[in-house]
Amino acid sequence: MATWITVGLAGAILLLLAVAMAYVLGWANQALAVQVDAKVIAVESALPGANCGACGYVGCREYAQAVPKGESITKCTVGGMGCVADLAKIMGVEVEQTWPYRPVVHCGATSDQRLQKTEYLGEPTCASANLVAGVQGCTYGCLGLSDCVVVCDYDAIHIIDGLAVVDYGKCTGCAACAKACPRNIISMVPFKSERIFAVKCSNQDFGKEVKAVCEVGCIGCKGCAKTCDLFEMAGNLPKINYEAYDPDQVDFGPVLEKCPMNSLVWVGKPSEKDLAAVKDQEVPDEIKADFKTSVDDAEWRG
Repeated sequence: MATWITVGLAGAILLLLAVAMAYVLGWANQALAVQVDAKVIAVESALPGANCGACGYVGCREYAQAVPKGESITKCTVGGMGCVADLAKIMGVEVEQTWPYRPVVHCGATSDQRLQKTEYLGEPTCASANLVAGVQGCTYGCLGLSDCVVVCDYDAIHIIDGLAVVDYGKCTGCAACAKACPRNIISMVPFKSERIFAVKCSNQDFGKEVKAVCEVGCIGCKGCAKTCDLFEMAGNLPKINYEAYDPDQVDFGPVLEKCPMNSLVWVGKPSEKDLAAVKDQEVPDEIKADFKTSVDDAEWRG
């Protein structure tokens, strides 16, 4: 009998302790709770949650906390215009005119077109190779060791023939590749159309020095700047004024004809209008390898 009384008392004490602890925890949850702005919660739920940092903040939560305080609602490049529209609705403001920013690689030289190369045996990263002199003659060009590829979470940039090439169909504009490039030859550019015009060179040396290290580098002839007002010379290298860039108002045909090195190119996805403009052009026949040797041409006589 005494044993049952002891067990009963122990159970009652434990029950009272449990009720007391539940009361204390409930009180603490109410008294110590951090009040979160409902708009912050709404903004964070509208963001894609990529935490890529392209907006300039550490992650989506930090950007969500900044938006109700007056930060621009157009900084999420991954979310695009759909995200901007959602944030505008939450904040009760008009949707601002904005353009998606996409990376442009300012180098157009493949491995075979780069001169004065030496074998690099160090750590296979651009960051390491960039510290070694003489890896290739051009100290501005793409090193092609994939630092930009490694940091891309969207499989939107690849190394093709030693050159970083953006897949604009997959790119979200998170800018991770631009941040990873130790030579800073990837810039984020406002894409005011699916395709934009770009300078595919970063070499700022004089033409003679450029031709000594690259077969396709810009020689700074200024022909583009003399032909079109959108081009400005920054030293020996032309820059495009993307603030004034209007794809519907500028004819880049004369500029392309003026460029002797083909350093000016279209990047991005061609629109239906672009495809229609070249539909009548003949596509070169596919060239297949011919492995025939002199033995195959020999006339054998018995």
